[in-house]
Amino acid sequence: MGNIKILRGVFDTPLELKHAGVAAGFPSPAEDYLHETLDFNRDYIRHPEASFYGDVEGDSMEGAGLLDGDRVIIDRAVEPHHGSIVVAWWDGGFTMKFLDLTHRAEGYIELRPANDRYPVFKIDNPDAFEVWGTVIHLIRTFE
Repeated sequence: MGNIKILRGVFDTPLELKHAGVAAGFPSPAEDYLHETLDFNRDYIRHPEASFYGDVEGDSMEGAGLLDGDRVIIDRAVEPHHGSIVVAWWDGGFTMKFLDLTHRAEGYIELRPANDRYPVFKIDNPDAFEVWGTVIHLIRTFE
């Protein structure tokens, strides 16, 4: 059932990278001028003590651009809202889905995949369910 593997990250070590805009069309004449420094922890991790990595397993979220083997950054301190991609603990395992709050007044919420081949999970027992964290960034390796 689970489609994400949770990993503890170390987000207090500075990782600085030189940063410049990258043209997706013609080469930019500004490419010789590197401007600022990109610090992964400063720029992408808002709550280091509440942040984790997750490795995506499977294809239930491929319609949202989250593919098998991708890595996401999960922040447990970010309050999820309707439409957030969340990591939830449900039915004995972790799963990553869209949070659908449109049925809250009817006594349940839904976890929605981004692939029509997978079912929508109807959550009507809050004792067996927890939104564990909110997905805030995607990391993809191409080679």
